[in-house]
Amino acid sequence: MSKSKWKPGQSGNPKGRAPGSAKVAPLRAAIAGHVPGVINKLLEQALEGDTQAARLLLERVIPPLKAQEPTQALALPDGSLSDQGRAVLAAVAAGELAPGTGAALVAAVGQLARVVEIDELARRIERLEGQHVNP
Repeated sequence: MSKSKWKPGQSGNPKGRAPGSAKVAPLRAAIAGHVPGVINKLLEQALEGDTQAARLLLERVIPPLKAQEPTQALALPDGSLSDQGRAVLAAVAAGELAPGTGAALVAAVGQLARVVEIDELARRIERLEGQHVNP
C-alpha cells in the first residue's frame, strides 16, 4: 500500500479557489437583502389564493412534517429470538402495536440474531484454536 502525499485535513490544492468566489456568490449576496420582502410577497399572494405561492412557501420555507409514532411499551418473552419475533408480530396483528413499530422491532430482532451468531462463531473459533494449540 503506497503512502499518500497528503495528510488528513490537508488540501490537495492549497492555492485553489477562495471560498465564496464562485460565480453564484455575488448573486446570493445581491438577493440576500431582499429575501424577507420576497417571502412577505409570497405570503400575500398565498393568502389571496395563489396556490403556487402557497406551495412554494410550504415546500421551501417551512420544513416538511415528519410522521411520528408514539412510543409503546412491549413485553417480550425471555425465550428465543424467534419467540420474540413472533410476539412482536402477534402484537401487530392484535392491534396493540403500530405496523411501522412492529417492522422496526422485527428488524432489530434480526440484527440481534446476527450479533448472537457472530458471538457464537467467535467462541467456537477460540475453543478450536485452544484445542489446536494445547492438544
